Amino acid sequence: MENTVALNVFGQPLVPCSFDPLTGFFRDGCCKTNEEDSGSHLVCAVVSEEFLQFSLHQGNDLITPRPEYGFSGLVPGDQWCLCIARWIEAYDAQCAPRLKIESTHIKALESVSLEILEQYSI
Repeated sequence: MENTVALNVFGQPLVPCSFDPLTGFFRDGCCKTNEEDSGSHLVCAVVSEEFLQFSLHQGNDLITPRPEYGFSGLVPGDQWCLCIARWIEAYDAQCAPRLKIESTHIKALESVSLEILEQYSI
């Protein structure tokens, strides 16, 4: 894990995304990342049915419970740390979920402008 305080897109300390369901690459509720996080789980999304169906059709089933991994499945309205590449795919397909922007990691700005992220802020 990072040795420094994780920052959000505003350069402020990262606000937790969700504890129920428990999210994040480290399953600590935050969209933190490090070199081991090959998917770059950077954005705190508020998932919609449209996005969940899009993700399912892209091969990433976020709906079906997987108790063996402690995953109860997501429902619309849940907050979840998404991979930045998946969010961009959804954005390009015009079904990107809304974001809890204060919980979105500053490294997301390497892939998406702050202006675009702010357009999706809840």
